[in-house]
Order: sequence, then C-alpha cells, then structure tokens
Amino acid sequence: MKITSDVEISDIKKARLLLKSVTQTNPKHPPGWIAAARLEEVAGKLQAARQLIQKGCEECPKNEDVWIEACRLASPDEAKAVIARGVKSIPNSVKLWMQAAKLEHDELNKSRVLRKGLENIPDSVRLWKAVVELANEEDARLLLHRAVECCPLHVELWLALARLETYDNAKKVLNKAREKLPKEPAIWITAAKLEEANGNTSMVGKIIERGIRALQREGVVIDREVWMKEAEAAERAGSVATCQAIIRNTIGVGVEEEDRKRTWVADAEECKKRGSIETARAIYAHALTVFLTKKSIWLKAAQLEKSYGTRESLDALLRKAVTYRPQAEVLWLMGAKEKWLAGDVPAARAILQEAYAAIPNSEEIWLAAFKLEFENHEPERARMLLAKARERGGTERVWMKSAMVERELGNTEEERRLLDEGLKRFPSFFKLWLMLSQLEERMNNLEKAKDACESGLKHCPNCIPLWQSLARLEENIDGISKARAVLTIARKKNPQNPELWLAAVRAELRHGNKKEADVLMAKALQECPKSGILWAASIEMASRPQRKSKSADAHKNCSHDPHVLTAVAKLFWQDRKVDKARTWLNKAVTLAPDIGDFWALYYKFELQHGDDDKQKDVLKRCVAAEPKHGEKWQAIAKAVENSHDPTEAILRKVVIALGREEAENNRQ
Repeated sequence: MKITSDVEISDIKKARLLLKSVTQTNPKHPPGWIAAARLEEVAGKLQAARQLIQKGCEECPKNEDVWIEACRLASPDEAKAVIARGVKSIPNSVKLWMQAAKLEHDELNKSRVLRKGLENIPDSVRLWKAVVELANEEDARLLLHRAVECCPLHVELWLALARLETYDNAKKVLNKAREKLPKEPAIWITAAKLEEANGNTSMVGKIIERGIRALQREGVVIDREVWMKEAEAAERAGSVATCQAIIRNTIGVGVEEEDRKRTWVADAEECKKRGSIETARAIYAHALTVFLTKKSIWLKAAQLEKSYGTRESLDALLRKAVTYRPQAEVLWLMGAKEKWLAGDVPAARAILQEAYAAIPNSEEIWLAAFKLEFENHEPERARMLLAKARERGGTERVWMKSAMVERELGNTEEERRLLDEGLKRFPSFFKLWLMLSQLEERMNNLEKAKDACESGLKHCPNCIPLWQSLARLEENIDGISKARAVLTIARKKNPQNPELWLAAVRAELRHGNKKEADVLMAKALQECPKSGILWAASIEMASRPQRKSKSADAHKNCSHDPHVLTAVAKLFWQDRKVDKARTWLNKAVTLAPDIGDFWALYYKFELQHGDDDKQKDVLKRCVAAEPKHGEKWQAIAKAVENSHDPTEAILRKVVIALGREEAENNRQ
C-alpha cells in the first residue's frame, strides 16, 4: 500500500495510537502485537515492525503465530535464528518445525530439521509425511515403519508403507493396520488392489466381500455413494477388478427392491458422464445378473459398449442379450447392424437367420434382412425376401419396399402392379399413392400422376405431401392459378399448417409475384406464429435492411427453432461474422441432427471459412448423426441413382446443390 495523502497518514497515526494502547494494556494478547507490527510494515517502517514483533515474542513466548510473524518480518539471515528461538520456546509446535524446515534450502538440512521435530513430537502425522516425502524409497520404508508405531491410528501412513513393501510384507502391514483400525474401509480396498496388482484377481472379490462384512460387524454404515466414489477412484488407478468387486458388493445397499432398476441405470449414466466407463460397465453387469430379461438394460449396456468398448465386447454382450431375450427384435437388429458395419455381411445374414427362427413373424427382421441384401447389391435376394414377406401377409411397409426394389431395377410394370395391389390392401397409406404419382410423373403421364394424387387425397385428406405434390403438378400443367386453388382447399382442410402456407408463398415467388407472396407470408405468420420454417423463410424474403428486425422477431417467437437459427447464421455469414455464424450453425445441427440440410449448410460454410480439421469434424459428426430429413437432403438421398450412396457422398451432393441454388438466386 502506497501512502499518498494526509488523510492516510492521519489514519495510520490513529491506528498506531490504538494499537499502542492494546499492547500496553494487554501485553499478553498476541494479535495486538501482530497487528501493530503489520501496521508499521504497511507504513514502510520495517525496522520498527521488527522491534515490535520482537517485543511480542518476549511477551508471548508460547504463541506460534507471533513467532511465525517474527520469522516473516525478519531478514533472511536472521529468520533461522528467530525460528530457532521459537522452537526452543514451544518445542511441540508442528507449525514452527514446518516453518523451520521451509527456511532450509537443501533437502538434507530440511530432513534434519524435521527429524529433530519428530524427536519432540513423535506423534505428528504432518511431520512424518513431510520427512517421508524427502526420503528415498529405502529410507522412506524405514521411516514409515517407525511412523506407524508412533501414529498407529493414521491410515494414510499404513497405506503408504504397504505401497513401499514387497507383496508378502505389504500383506502383513495391511493385516496389522486392520487390527489397529478395524473400521477403516481404505485398508480393505488397498488389500484388494494389492491382490489385483499381483495377478490374484480371484481374491479381489472375496477380500471386498469379507471387508464389507467385517466393517458391518464393527458397526460401520456402508454408504453406497461413498463406495461408488471409491470404485471410480479404483478405476482411475487402473484397478478394474477392484472397481467391479466394490460395485458388485455395494450397489444394492439401501436401495428398495422396486427402485433398483431405475436407480442403477441412473448411477451408470452418471458414471458414464463423468468418464468412469468401467464403473458404469460394472453397474450394468450387476444389474443384468438381477434383471436378466430387461430389454432396456441390455440396450443401455449395448450402447455403452458401442460408444466405449470394442466390436468384440459389443458382439459378446449382444450374443448374451439375445439368449436371455430372444423376443427382443432390437437386440438382434443391433447385432446384425454392427456386423454389417464391420464389413462382415455373411455374419450379419447369419444373425438375422437366427432372429427369424426366434421371432418368425417379425416384420422388422424381414425388413432388416431385405435392407442388408438391398444395400449390398443383392437385389434378387432382396426380392425373394420381400416376396416371402408379402405371402405371409406383410404390412404396407413391405409393399412399399417391394415397389422400391422394382423401381431401382427399372421394372416399371412390376412396380406399378405392386403399387396397385398394395393400394387395394392399404388405401390409406399415403406413401404408396405418392410413389404411384412419382412413377407416372417419371413416365411423363402428368394427368395420371395428378389422378393418383387426387385418389390418394380422397383416402388421406390430411396428408400434406400429397397436397404439395398435387399443387406442383397443377402448376406444371395449368399454371399458378390452378395451384393456388389446390393450396387454398388444402389449407381449409388442414388449418394452421406451416408447410402448406410455405408452399403457397414459394409458388408465388416462382412466378415473380413478390407482393402476393408477402401478403401470404403475413397471413401465414398470423395463423402459425410459432412456426420456425415460416419465420426462416420470411427472413430470407425480407429486403437487406429489414432482415435484422425480422430475425429479432423470429428469435423472440421461436428462439430454439433450428430453422430460425440457420436463417440467422446465414445473415452472420453474409456479414462476414464468421465466429458467430459458426456458433449458430453448430446450435442448429445440435438441436436437429436428423435434418441433413443444416449439416450441408454447415459443411459448405466450413469449406469456405474453416480449416481442414473443422471440415473433417463436421463431416464426421454428420456421418455419425445419419440424417434422414430435410427438403434438399431427401430430394437427393431418395433419387434412384443415389439410393446406395453413403451419408458422406449425399452431404457433398447437397452442398453442390446449395451452391447451384445460391448462384441462381444471385443471378436473379
């Protein structure tokens, strides 16, 4: 503190008078002397401060704090002499001996001071620890032998000694420690770790089990939270078997029977979040011994293996799962998918054949087998599977997939036959009507395509894709006025539907009717004020100066909508605010990882402004998310020529399409 003004000087004078009065009226009060010395130090009178604290030491020779303050204020040469006097006055003060050791510069002298201290205070754990830390391994072991004799009730010293001893001696040390401290769990845990480190894994579980019984006999309460932390600590130390044994023996303590499943799953998920994977694995392993047939726990355990285990460990777990839960389709499908991803198609096929045997009428398994063959370019096998599924009275999905195979193989007549037959059986399944309409459109029979949509709408008047398809066909055949009429009827039958409003707005924009589009958009936002797709479109339609206020309104109405986040990110991108644009795009893909359009936009942005690592990261995250939705994404992914393309290839194609669209808009 620098003293600059008269006020501060007068404050110091006042304080000096007050403290003088304290030290004179009560000279045996240590804080008075310390405060007086510190005041002089602040005032810059170090000599006066030293003299005052010297007096304090004479008046209060049995107070540690006064001696430590005197040592702090003394010059480096005198400090040792001061602390030596202090230690003489209070030979059993650990604080002063530690301070004396701190003043020494080489380790030998430090050790000498600490040993001297231990002669006076043999039961000080702090001094023992400090002296052991300075010693080499051999000396440390001898010191710890003496330390546990002097402080037999301090568990840390016993454990430190056990760590330094050979295997046989360590066992003896821990047994002695157990006699002295029968209520100390750490000794049992260390004993288990010792056995594990020496390869006696079979002993680990027995030791933990015996330990818990012994502790309970001593009246120790087994707190499962505390033991779980011990298990996580054992995992971090690399003692996996000890971690598993602790979980096995303590995870059920104090948990009601009906709460076990919920509690254990929650515990495992918490451990997973903290990165304690082995502990989570052990919890699931134990839960599965109790709940052998619970599909949800098998699935959670499989997810854990998928994220953190090896392909082999996941395969082994799923094999075990389907022996206990042969009726759980999802477990069979997961096993088959993992084999397929590993490139082992015959093994995936074999798993699905086993699954048929276990669940003969499962449509999911039929369709998974179809997908496996279809994606691996075995259309004939895929066809046969679907034909069998249809014979067994398959549902609408089987007919849809059958038509898809024929579409890919270019068998138009067979595709039409299957669609007609499927529609006779399932007239209210809109996807078959859409496929029939698309088939006629590909064959250039626009009127027939329109008829298919109209027939479909009789059966499914609430199907938005059919209305959109019909409006587009009308626009192509008879122009905008007919499309307008269709969309108006659609909105009457399906009020408050943002997709229909958006289709109407876009139709007007395609024909250059900007005013009509604006009027429609205003009405749309009145009817659907919380629609993200409408707000995002209105931001893009606004003129440059209005976009900022428009995006503020959009954010106010639906702040967590990924479409709005993407539209705002585009504005930042245009204004070259690269970091902000990146943050908003990242938010959008985190909120809606299933929408491929956002990933494509994010990837395009990184291609323009990011480095190689950022581009790879977006690509990797997109492939992991396996997006299935998004206007542009679906248009490209569902095109016949792209039906076998991996996610990465589709992402790149969508980026190219976005680039073309941007160039088109700029030209206009």
